[in-house]
Amino acid sequence: MKKTIFITGASSGLGKATAKLFHNKGWHVIATMRKPEKETELNILENVTLLPLDVTDNEQIKENVNKAISLHSIDVVFNNAGYGLMGSLEAFTDEQVLTQLNTNLLGVIRVTKAFIPYFREKKKGLFISTTSMGGFLTFPLHSIYHAAKFGIEGWSEGMSFELGLHNIGIKTVAPGGIATDFLGRSLDKALHADYTELEDKLFSITNAMTDAAAKAEDIAAVVFEAATDGKDQIRYVAGEDANTMYKRRNEIGNEAFRQEIRKQILGN
Repeated sequence: MKKTIFITGASSGLGKATAKLFHNKGWHVIATMRKPEKETELNILENVTLLPLDVTDNEQIKENVNKAISLHSIDVVFNNAGYGLMGSLEAFTDEQVLTQLNTNLLGVIRVTKAFIPYFREKKKGLFISTTSMGGFLTFPLHSIYHAAKFGIEGWSEGMSFELGLHNIGIKTVAPGGIATDFLGRSLDKALHADYTELEDKLFSITNAMTDAAAKAEDIAAVVFEAATDGKDQIRYVAGEDANTMYKRRNEIGNEAFRQEIRKQILGN
C-alpha cells in the first residue's frame, strides 16, 4: 500500500525536490503551494496532487488538510514553506517581522496542529519541518530569521513529548546553503545606513556561499531518510557546511563559536 506525504512550500527548491523524490520512491504526494495553477512540473506526475495553501491562512489550512485526508491516508507531513529575511532589526518594519514569524514559525505550528487529531486517531504519523543551520547557530543580520528557526527547533523538541503519547513522531531537517532561489526570490532584505559595512560583508559572504551550496536533491534525500528510518531522533543536520559548523560548535562550545563567527565576519 502506497504511503502519502503532505508537503508545504512545494513550488520550488527543497519542497519541489522532495516531492519529486518521494514520487520516484513510489509514494503518493500531496504538494501544496500558494499558486498551484502556475506549476508546470509536479502537475503532470502521476500520484501527485496539487492543493492551494498559504500557511498564514488558518482557514485555508483547515480546508485543505481536510481535503488531503479525504483523498489519502497521510503518513508524513513535511512543513517546508518559508523564506529568508536579512537585515538589521532597526531596518525592519513591524510588518516584515510579523510576516516572517507568521510564515516561518506560526505556519509550521498551524499546519501541525491541524493534522494532530487525525494522527492521534490513527495512533501514528510523522511531522518533519525544515529549519536551517540557522536554527542552532547564528550570523549577523539574521536575528528574526533565527528567532523563527530556533523557535521551530525548540518547539519540535517540546512537542515530541506530547506527540509521543500517541505514537506520533516529530523531526527537523536543518540544512546549510541550498542551491535554489532562496537567496533571490525567497529572500527579503532590509537595508539601514548605519549598518552598511556589515551588510556589504554579509551579502558578499552569502553570495559566495551559493557556489558551495548543496543540491536541493541531496537535502531531499535527508528528508526521505528522516521519514523512513524509524529513529527516535529530532534533528537531522543536512549538507556538508551545516555538518561542519555543527561539529565545530559542539567541539568548542556556544560562546567560543559565537566569538569565532564574529571574528570571521567582523574581524574582531
